[in-house]
Amino acid sequence: MLKELALTAVMLAATTAFAVDKGAVDRSFDLKDGSTVYIFKDGKMAMEDKLGRVVPMKPGHVMQTKDGQSILMVGNELARLDWIRRSELGGK
Repeated sequence: MLKELALTAVMLAATTAFAVDKGAVDRSFDLKDGSTVYIFKDGKMAMEDKLGRVVPMKPGHVMQTKDGQSILMVGNELARLDWIRRSELGGK
């Protein structure tokens, strides 16, 4: 009984953390090269290439959006975006 209760608590905590993280994306921008940059609510960013793969980007790198705006990369939240992408694909 105690093991079942502990397992339920762990599963609930994991599900809650998952839901909070998935909602952390504030907005996204399409870049000129076909990539997409995601800006999280805390201001940090992550990027995926035109094929949908999460790719690293050095903080301070200047990116150009399709409409000509310049965005300065802040942070490099690879794991965070990868977690969201995997969860959308059913954990694969």
